[in-house]
Amino acid sequence: MYKVGIITASDKGSKGEREDLSGLVIKEMVTDAGYEVVSLKIVPDEREALSNEMIRLADVERVHLILTTGGTGFSKRDVTPEATKAVVERAAPGIAEAIRYNSLQITPKGMLSRGYAGIRGETIIVNLPGSPKAVRESLEYILKPLYHGIQILIGDDAECATPST
Repeated sequence: MYKVGIITASDKGSKGEREDLSGLVIKEMVTDAGYEVVSLKIVPDEREALSNEMIRLADVERVHLILTTGGTGFSKRDVTPEATKAVVERAAPGIAEAIRYNSLQITPKGMLSRGYAGIRGETIIVNLPGSPKAVRESLEYILKPLYHGIQILIGDDAECATPST
């Protein structure tokens, strides 16, 4: 069973002023697909706080996949892609491109996503949009290929069942 860490970038959520619906959508979807969620944390829209949590999840918790939600737009506080770029060792541009491609099939506003994806050690990090609807649409599109990506990354050549989504 592969381990997942979920990070929600939200100033209001980190203060308890807004419910984290997007993080809960991620948790539901990855759990249904057979992953183990080891962390679901709301972090303020601050580059250092986001980077530190990604490093903790990858290096200490040793999760296979980090999924972030929020902070990928054009607001001055939207710094999740920059925080991600600061911690990854190798870019994985096809993942973010796939999310944007899928989003553009639904709305032209999909072009406004600045989401990023990359690899740190044996962890794939993916920035998802902030809305629960966009999170669901994005994960439905990328979750199955990500499972295969994790298998390749960690050298898991055992015949693992593919996720249900």
